[in-house]
Amino acid sequence: MTDTTSPIIELRGVTKHYYTRAGAFPALKGIDLDVYPGEFLGVIGKSGAGKSTLLNIITGVDQLTDGQVRVRANGSSLNLTEMTENELTLWRGRTMGVVYQSFQLLPMLTLAQNVMLPMDMSGLYHPRKSRERALELLEMVELEEHVNKFPTQISGGQQQRVAIARALANDPPLIVADEPTGSLDSVTADHIFEIFEHLLDAQRTIVMVTHDMGLMPRFTRHVEIADGELIDQGRDNG
Repeated sequence: MTDTTSPIIELRGVTKHYYTRAGAFPALKGIDLDVYPGEFLGVIGKSGAGKSTLLNIITGVDQLTDGQVRVRANGSSLNLTEMTENELTLWRGRTMGVVYQSFQLLPMLTLAQNVMLPMDMSGLYHPRKSRERALELLEMVELEEHVNKFPTQISGGQQQRVAIARALANDPPLIVADEPTGSLDSVTADHIFEIFEHLLDAQRTIVMVTHDMGLMPRFTRHVEIADGELIDQGRDNG
């Protein structure tokens, strides 16, 4: 049984500085945040508020300047600040699914091959089982008829659904999404949210950043960030 009382992600005193010729620029200023299993947490803020930096800290893509990030998933509790780059890459591939606004699909690979890529990168590739998994995920996002097409042959909304299928390739407990509906029309964006809501039913935890305040009701909880600080520490939308 999943422990829903302990946070799956725990940030304490997280600070991130970027260094320029003008000196240090504080992108995050002492962030404390807990994310609990089964949540659909929205991180809402304007452009430049620090949302994407926060997401990159949670995924271990960006190194923090100070503080701690702890993730409890797949039966282990890890402090990301104590892990090497290689350890982080392998851990991220098996623990987190990342969805980007720009999709980041490889144009020379078919949709099925794009979905299988994380399995290969994490050392989990199996010729038959991996393809079966990819086809199963593409069917879940209603793209089973397009498995052998290339990304340029489908619409933006369909590409985003492929990106979600790819994020689920290794069955990660955590999904993080950076403005995944930002470049989509409202009907297509609604379809993407429906997929996320189905993932919650499957016991996934989702953290999504967005600038769109109108999306607040779609999250189970949201926090607001401005100038690198949490100005609303967490409001339950349920």
